[in-house]
Amino acid sequence: MKKFTRRAFLHTTPALLGLALGDFSFSAKKYQPKLAFSTLGCPKWSFETIVKCAVDNGYQGIEIRGIQGQLDLPLCPEFSTPARLAASKQLVESNQLRIVDLGASAQMHHADPSKRKKQLDDARRFIDLAQQLNCPNVRVFPDDLPKDQDEKMTLDLIAQGLLELGNHAKGSGVKILLESHGKVVSTDRLLSIMRAAEHPQVGLIWDVYNMWSVTKEAPKMVHQKLKKYICHVHLKDARQVVDKHEYVLLGEGEAPLTEAIRALTKDKFAGYYSFEWEKMWHPEIAEPEVAIPHYAQAVKGYF
Repeated sequence: MKKFTRRAFLHTTPALLGLALGDFSFSAKKYQPKLAFSTLGCPKWSFETIVKCAVDNGYQGIEIRGIQGQLDLPLCPEFSTPARLAASKQLVESNQLRIVDLGASAQMHHADPSKRKKQLDDARRFIDLAQQLNCPNVRVFPDDLPKDQDEKMTLDLIAQGLLELGNHAKGSGVKILLESHGKVVSTDRLLSIMRAAEHPQVGLIWDVYNMWSVTKEAPKMVHQKLKKYICHVHLKDARQVVDKHEYVLLGEGEAPLTEAIRALTKDKFAGYYSFEWEKMWHPEIAEPEVAIPHYAQAVKGYF
């Protein structure tokens, strides 16, 4: 057997070390997408079942829209007292998960003072809860473009609402994210709002299918214009059947997911790719026991 001399060892070691470090450097730079799912997709599940599903299927985050039908999250039993809230938070953290977004129903487009106050107050309650849960985001809606209201005035109202909420969230570690939703889904409108609402605590949720199904704007262009503001992403798939959306498992529909995800990964998007399976609004679609595990596997093919 050939002897491995000390000289040969000293000569070879730097090369081997270089290869090892090179492999490590390559691995460290590899893009690791973070996955979450919205509880909109499992409206009947307990909080414990939600957490278990996330763990079992390799998710890193949970987006809470409701728990067992209760959408007013501060009223959920899991968060209703300091002790229950602490226990819920501990359950999530002990399973190496994070609550990444609370989905408020607050709408920013209202001009009527009483309606507007209620919507903003509701959002503030969610922001306060998010801070207690160490949750980084609260979602709000734009949401409408009322025909009896000047469009510019509506967009200004939405931006002003975001700024008010951003100021409320200052120092909390929570961001207020406007979702591309309802009638406010075009890139130009969203860009106008976000520019008017420049604030460290304000950002955007890009719901890829919500936007594309209405505007047919190329995701690459949408991302290029809005990437400065995108903090969270909603993914789902569907087919257009006559005048309605037929939601299908990821990869079985028409959503331009490849183009959208390619743009995000190229830019090393650091937020969560959250599965928004609208089971609560569409009880006829696949059960969460099928759809949520399927997403965790199917979405990997896009990366």
